[in-house]
Amino acid sequence: METFAFAPAYELPSWPFTPPPELDSAKVVRHPIVIVGAGPAGLTLACDLAQRGVPAVLLDEDDTVGVRGASSRGICYAQKSLEIFERLGIYERVAAKGITWSFGRTFSGEQEVYNFDLQANSVSAQPPFINLQQFYVEWFLVERILELGVTDVRWKSRVTRVEPLADGVRLDVETPAGRYTLEADRLIDATGANSAIRTQLGIEAHASRSTDRWCISDVRFKKPLPTERWTWVDAPFNEGRGVWQHLMADGVWRVDYQMPEDCDTAYISQPEVAGARLREQLGPGVEFEFVWIGPYGYRDHLLDSFRHGHVFFIGDAAHVVSPFGARGGNSGIQDAANLGWKLALVAQGRAGDALLDSYDAERQPAAKENLQVTSRSARFLAPRSPAEHTLRRAVVALAARHPFARALVNTGRMSVANAYPAAPLLPEGARTVQNLPLRWAGDGRQTTLMQLLAEGTECIGLWFAPTRAQADAAREATADLPLRLLAICNNNDGGNDGGRDSGLPTLRADDTLASHLGIGNVGSFALVRPDAYRAAVLQHATPQAIASAVRTALAQPVPASR
Repeated sequence: METFAFAPAYELPSWPFTPPPELDSAKVVRHPIVIVGAGPAGLTLACDLAQRGVPAVLLDEDDTVGVRGASSRGICYAQKSLEIFERLGIYERVAAKGITWSFGRTFSGEQEVYNFDLQANSVSAQPPFINLQQFYVEWFLVERILELGVTDVRWKSRVTRVEPLADGVRLDVETPAGRYTLEADRLIDATGANSAIRTQLGIEAHASRSTDRWCISDVRFKKPLPTERWTWVDAPFNEGRGVWQHLMADGVWRVDYQMPEDCDTAYISQPEVAGARLREQLGPGVEFEFVWIGPYGYRDHLLDSFRHGHVFFIGDAAHVVSPFGARGGNSGIQDAANLGWKLALVAQGRAGDALLDSYDAERQPAAKENLQVTSRSARFLAPRSPAEHTLRRAVVALAARHPFARALVNTGRMSVANAYPAAPLLPEGARTVQNLPLRWAGDGRQTTLMQLLAEGTECIGLWFAPTRAQADAAREATADLPLRLLAICNNNDGGNDGGRDSGLPTLRADDTLASHLGIGNVGSFALVRPDAYRAAVLQHATPQAIASAVRTALAQPVPASR
C-alpha cells in the first residue's frame, strides 16, 4: 500500500499571558468597549478601533491564532475585505503572502462548462480575491494591533459569565492567574458559531444543520496548475460529486471533496483514503504530501437582531452560512468594519447611541441575503430530489453551449459587499464604493479612497466643482460634524475648473470616478461614510443639504428648515 507523507506543521506564533491589573484589586473596573474572541471578526474590530485611536479590551481564551492543527479554514478574502485591510495597514502583507486570483473555471465531468473573470467589473486598487490561510490573516492583525499600541490584548482569558446591566455588561473572566470581574459600556461577542455568551443570554440562533459532508485536503504537489478557482459540479475522480480546488500560500493547495451524506468522517479523513482520492485526481506519477486533512459538515443560523441592549454580535456569533462563495469570514470582517466607526464616533462623543442601532439595521439584512445565496448554492451542489438532479443536469448541459444558462450554474456565488436597504439613516439605501485610485489636482500625487479614510473617523464629501462661496458656506454649515470636504475637478480641463478655485483640497475626476460615485455634473455631491459606503447623492448640492445628509447618516437631529 502506498504511504503518504505529511509536510511539517506550521509554526504558529504565541503571545504571553500578562496578569491584568484587576487581579490585584477588589474594585471592578469599567471599560468603554470589551471584545470577546480573537478570530477574524474580533481582531478586525479591535484593529479598526485602534486605527481610530479608540481603546478596547480584547479577550481570548487561547494564546495563538488559527487552530493548533494549522488547517487552512477560511482562505478566500474578497475585495471588500482586502480594502478594509488596506485601511488597517495589513494589506501589503496579505498580498505578499497570499495568492491573487480573479479567474475561475467550472467543469462537469471532463468538460469545462463556463468560466468567469471577476476583474472585468473592478475599479478597485485591490484584486477581486486573495487566497491565504486564515491564521496568517489573524497573525497579521494581531501584530498590527500590538504595533498600534491602543488595545489591551488579554490572552488566556475565558469569559465564564455575562450579566447584562442597566447601563452596560458585567463579565467574569478566568485566567491562569485567577478569576476577576470587569464591566463594559458595550460588549462585542466575536466568539464564533458556538458562542457561550449567546447561550447564557438565552438568545435564539435559529440553527439548522445540513446533511452535506465534505473533506478538506491541504496538500502540496508538483504538478503545474494555473492559479485559478476550479470547480467540478460532478467530478469523475470523486464518484460524480463536487470538488473545489484553490492554491493558497506556501505552495499549498486546498482541495475540497464532497462526500456521501452518510459517510464515516473518520474513515474519509484517513491519509490512505484521502490519498487515493487525490491520486485519482492528479494522476499516478504526481508527487504530493499532505499538510492537513479534515472532514466538515456545516450548519447555518441567523439571530433576529445583532444588538441586544449593550451587547453586539458580529461574525459567526451573529450568523453562520454554508462555505460556498466565501461569504462567511468575509461577512464577519465587514460586520466589524460597519460597527467600528460607529463605536468610535460614539466613544469620542461625536455621535449618539442611536447610530449603533444602524449596525443591526444594515448587517442583519446583509446576513439574510448571504444565507439565501449560499442556501441556493447548497441545493445546486447537493440536490435533494430526483427532480433537482434532473434540473441540474439540464442546466449544466445547456451552459456548455448557451450563455444564458451559465448564470444558472451555481457552484457558489462569490462574496460581494452587500448593498444596504433604505432606512432612516439611509433614505436611499447604500452601496459600497470600491477603493478607487485617485490623484490630487495640482501636483498629481496618487492616493486611494481607503488611504483618505484611514486618516480619521469622518465621512468624506466629494463635491464636483463647487464655487468658493459654496465651499465656504458648507464648511461653516458642517463645522461641528465629522466630515472632510473634497472638491473634484474634471480631468479634461487640466484641473483648472471651479473645483480648483473652491479652496478645498481637490481631486481629479475621470469617467470611472464619476460613474462609480453616481455624480458628474457640476454641483453634484457624494457622501461616503467611514466604512466606504455611499450614504447619499445630491445632484445639486447646497451647504444646507450637505449638512442635513451628514446629520441623517450619523443619526443626528436635522434642524428644521427656516
